[in-house]
Amino acid sequence: MTEAITNVDGRPLSRRGLDTRRRLLDAAEIVFGDLGYHDASIVKLAERAGVAAGTFYLYFDSKKAIFDELVRDLNRRVRHAMKEGSSRGASRVESELLGFDAYFRFTSEHPALYRIIRQAEFVSPEMLRYHYDRLSEGYIEALEASVESGEIGKLDPEAATFALMGIGEMIGMRWILWGDGKPIPGRVRDELERVIRRVLEAT
Repeated sequence: MTEAITNVDGRPLSRRGLDTRRRLLDAAEIVFGDLGYHDASIVKLAERAGVAAGTFYLYFDSKKAIFDELVRDLNRRVRHAMKEGSSRGASRVESELLGFDAYFRFTSEHPALYRIIRQAEFVSPEMLRYHYDRLSEGYIEALEASVESGEIGKLDPEAATFALMGIGEMIGMRWILWGDGKPIPGRVRDELERVIRRVLEAT
């Protein structure tokens, strides 16, 4: 059962309240991404969301509170996108590639993700750890299952997970965050596929 989303007083939010909270989180993604945590303010967040500054405090009790919830929100959404993409794969390698494709699509639509996660290192180190722990949990389990079934070669699932996550993050940074808004080039995806196959396929 999904836990009800509440306001700062612990009362469940109405549909209208959920919509306002969503607007605040969407505004936070833009404001923290554009200005950075320290130059962002609750007034700017509220203005971007189209609500009064006082309304902000019905949903979050501080700037850090909305920053932390934004990290959780982006993490949930990127994991959902990747799981949905990878679930269409007929093999572990194909699932990996489709999961990476979904990750790149998500980050091209939400480039602030990179900046926000990097800010978390200084603003909220516990949320930085939360983000990578949550990203890696299901990934590790999937690789463990594939090793046990013999579908992929024997490897350390945790080490392989973080190595592959690092590859995906750096490719996304180079060709999405620093890119021109175009999809990942075919040659880059081809190289990514070659690397993934070398890591995962049984030898």
